[in-house]
Amino acid sequence: MDHGTGTTPDGIPDGGPGRGPGSGTGSDSGTGPGPESAPHTEPAPGAGSASGTEPVAAPPGGPGTRDVPDTPPSPRARRLRLVRRVCLVLVLVVLLPLLAAGTALRLNYAGDPGDGTYTRGRDALWLGHAWVDGRKKDADVAALARRLRGTGIRDLYVHAGPLEHDGTLPASAHARAPWLVAAVHRALPGVRVQAWLGDKLATESPDGLHLERPATRAAVVRAVRQVLAAGFDGAHVDLEPLHSGDRDYLGLLDALHAVTRARGVPLSVAAHQIDPLPGFHSVWGTLVHHPKWWSQAYFGEVARRVDQIAVMSYDTMQPLESLYGGYVAEQTSLALEVTPPTTRLLMGLPFYHENRFGHRGAAETVPAAVRGVRLGLSRTDPGRRAFGVALYVDFAATEADWAAYRRGWTAQD
Repeated sequence: MDHGTGTTPDGIPDGGPGRGPGSGTGSDSGTGPGPESAPHTEPAPGAGSASGTEPVAAPPGGPGTRDVPDTPPSPRARRLRLVRRVCLVLVLVVLLPLLAAGTALRLNYAGDPGDGTYTRGRDALWLGHAWVDGRKKDADVAALARRLRGTGIRDLYVHAGPLEHDGTLPASAHARAPWLVAAVHRALPGVRVQAWLGDKLATESPDGLHLERPATRAAVVRAVRQVLAAGFDGAHVDLEPLHSGDRDYLGLLDALHAVTRARGVPLSVAAHQIDPLPGFHSVWGTLVHHPKWWSQAYFGEVARRVDQIAVMSYDTMQPLESLYGGYVAEQTSLALEVTPPTTRLLMGLPFYHENRFGHRGAAETVPAAVRGVRLGLSRTDPGRRAFGVALYVDFAATEADWAAYRRGWTAQD
């Protein structure tokens, strides 16, 4: 889900025949075959049968037929034939790669996860804006504490924005932050409350936050200082749609990390998915003007600049659970390959249920995602300690989602 664009039910601004030549037929008056037929031969008188005549052999092609010279197809027929051939080629060009990709993802979902590929106690949960605008009370914190005990969740990403398009953050957007942080610390010792700051970027439309402007980046840095002063235990940045290779974003992360490091708190980011095929973001961007994916190299550059990186491994356009799970397994492996062991890597789990372009609720399920994460971890780096899952999002989650997380990832019934 694009956290920084649109609006969620919780009020979170979130952050595609021709016709062949004819043939003539003669009459019964003895019209002969075409010029290629053999001539008739008369039998000798008195030879053959009792009547004194021998039956005449039928000419090739049957009696009364005539060969007509081939006529070339009309221009219209040639055009139609060309159109059919072009369409066939296009169908093959599109379908064969899709079939190959689907087969690869299904195979990627096969097998059993390795032993010990369960929670490392470093998971995270995205929480909606209601936790800092006055709608949530002490009883809600107590219920959240009961929900999270015995799980691996150690970080809460609480929506404290959104940022304005100039990078600033109104203090009124997180007025109840001090209460929430104190209440969580009492009810859930050791759990950190990070401020989730996001906005829509002006990368695909003129409306949005312009990272290329130094003044805007400076304002985002000030916004992070602001939430840390309000008591948050870290900053979680979610800017979308962020195109692969954006150097202004890397510069912003360098500046933000200097601030959080000085305070001894984590800097975390929500990250786009990685190219399932090399250069795929460029191809997709050319076709639909929305690259969506990052190159694996760029993902690694981002991961080296933060303390935590959470992959938004949902909204994948996969139609089946098995394909989605195989896709998550691939994403997990790709991310593990380029994330430093000192940076915590988290794979997103879809704790929401929608049916729209890019997301099919019956395919993108928590059990499929968890199995995919475990398979990717098993195959790539089963001993990685700085690893977890991130659950999106609290207000849309069902009891079945929580049960699947506990059973599949924390090994609890």
